[in-house]
Amino acid sequence: MLHEPIDRAALLVQRSEAQSAEAFLARALDSFNHVAMVSSFGADSAVLLHMIAQIDRDLPVLFIDTLALFPETLAYQRDLAAHLGLRGVRVITPARADLFARDPDALLYRSDTEACCALRKAAPLARALEGFDAWITGRKRFQADTRRALARAEQEPDTGRIRLNPLADWAARDIAAYIEGYALPRHPLVARGYPSIGCAPCTRPVRRGEDPRAGRWAGQEKTECGIHFIGGRPRPLKESAA
Repeated sequence: MLHEPIDRAALLVQRSEAQSAEAFLARALDSFNHVAMVSSFGADSAVLLHMIAQIDRDLPVLFIDTLALFPETLAYQRDLAAHLGLRGVRVITPARADLFARDPDALLYRSDTEACCALRKAAPLARALEGFDAWITGRKRFQADTRRALARAEQEPDTGRIRLNPLADWAARDIAAYIEGYALPRHPLVARGYPSIGCAPCTRPVRRGEDPRAGRWAGQEKTECGIHFIGGRPRPLKESAA
């Protein structure tokens, strides 16, 4: 278990309440020894990736290719990484042996979406995160009801690893303004009604009035792929923890 960063993470939260996302991110990268960013290269990903590029273009950026993504996502990942000059992108894929054993026909998503996400997303990411004491996500409170209490920093109870959410308090208008201000390339599916983009079989366009993640696993109670529960459901690191 990685216990050493916990006090520093609590101090980070204590000192960052009024900081911008950029300042929080810079302080976070200076506060931990081994940090990775996990990016889907999805609809809003350009914002955090651009911030990372201004600080450290060699930072490890973990991209999970589930082998079921939209072709547009794969092309966007390559194009955006090149545009920003990111040198630390690592493409993570499911273990082939696991796929052959548990999903040889690539149809598991039809009968058990939880098992499919665990196989193609959560397990590969858990392996990729070994050795890191903190990781950065692009989650935001406005995205869904399940994220409304999202903290800027969380601790995984099983590993002690710290999860950093620099954009937790950003609104959709903040994302749009940043992308426009820096003329960042958008994921091509955004213009086709996809404000949240996952695997092709389990993502549809969002209808007017729906929340941004309504197109993910539509018609099911499922709202998360499971990667944010790696290491147990995280506990927010409050200012009073310092």
